[in-house]
Amino acid sequence: MKNYIAAIDLGTTKVVALIGQKAEFGRYKILASYEIPSVGIVRGEVENVLTVPNLIKQAVDAVKSESGLDFSEIYVGIAGQHIKCSCESGEVLRDNANIEISQTEVDELQRKMYSVKMEPGEEILHVIPQSYNVDDRMDIKEPVGVLGRKLTGNYHLVIGKTMAMEVVKRCLENESVNLKLSRLILEPLASAAAVLDDDEKEMGVALVDIGGGTTDLVIFYDKIVRHTAVIPFGGNIVTEDIREGCGVLRRYAESMKIQYGSCLGDLSSSNHIITIPGVGGGEPKEISFRALSKIIDARMEEILGAIMYEMERSGFADKLNAGMVFTGGGSMLANFKQFAELKTGFGARIGKPIYLSGDSGGELALPYYSTAVGLIITGLEYENSSFKKQTEKVEKTNVVLEFETVVQEAPVQKVEKTKKKSRGEKNAIEKIIDKMIPRDLFNDKV
Repeated sequence: MKNYIAAIDLGTTKVVALIGQKAEFGRYKILASYEIPSVGIVRGEVENVLTVPNLIKQAVDAVKSESGLDFSEIYVGIAGQHIKCSCESGEVLRDNANIEISQTEVDELQRKMYSVKMEPGEEILHVIPQSYNVDDRMDIKEPVGVLGRKLTGNYHLVIGKTMAMEVVKRCLENESVNLKLSRLILEPLASAAAVLDDDEKEMGVALVDIGGGTTDLVIFYDKIVRHTAVIPFGGNIVTEDIREGCGVLRRYAESMKIQYGSCLGDLSSSNHIITIPGVGGGEPKEISFRALSKIIDARMEEILGAIMYEMERSGFADKLNAGMVFTGGGSMLANFKQFAELKTGFGARIGKPIYLSGDSGGELALPYYSTAVGLIITGLEYENSSFKKQTEKVEKTNVVLEFETVVQEAPVQKVEKTKKKSRGEKNAIEKIIDKMIPRDLFNDKV
């Protein structure tokens, strides 16, 4: 068992590096952390391979120095609008039906699913089990110990662009950084590991992580990941609206959003005024709290609309008995919980990391750091999983097991429905993005 691991969150607004280890009672201890403003990362994707390695090196060197620990491998979060999901099934024909199914066989079938043929330029990021069938017995959650001839696994595949993943590897392998990628982890899965409890996952819950460049969604039901999605806009587009609508510099727009931004504009005071310095010695601008909130309301409503569309598309919108949990920097706006409940009709809460040990649960126990903390949790869970051990064993020995794996698509009826919805998805998302043209909400003088 590894004593500690390192992880880095390459976000649109910030890069956060951490070193963490497992603590007692199911908690996790952060041994060191470092945050630096992000440059060269746009909507969750690394865009500049010259600036990003420098950010990684600075953050990594800082946590190494603070902790006194060294490492050569690191877990990295990934998001971006290139992420998509698919449902696939795989089969194993077993030699002896009278021998119980082993964990090794289950892990091997899951590992084989990473070889499912994708579209050119695509790569499978995660293979998440949904259920299993053994011969004619359907929807088995845990097949280990069951007797049967044919084992079928039904999986949720998270797929990304190969180029986006290779760019991350290239930044890590830069001669100034010299790190090996342990594993890429989908950011909403990491956030969910940090902020959701098992009861919520069982009852059905939608975790929404509103970051700077993207808004990420993961839906759980019966403790299983049922749907994942990445919406290609987040908190930064709210800042752009404020900049355009108020006619101020971007740094002032971001500061206004963080310090005075809130939802439910009708509840905001029109008498409270924010004074912004003029440009080039010009007259200062005065903006009311209510006017600022109106801008924020309009954009956040569009983000929630895109999330609601994905929830409906998942087929689990009517099973979310635990409602919605919002996290990420965008969820920290004043009155956002009430705003989300009003616009979605679901119960909501603001999620922050809940599994940190007492001596490291202070400054990192904020929605802003959910993804970074979740990368440590998810990485440590993977380090000690039987799946990782099985994968390493196969890679090391290069042994081909003697049973045949047949990869097949999900049932035809289900695939046809998905395709129809996918065509609708493109139109709906395009409409939402078309609406999201920065506009001046200040027709009347404030």
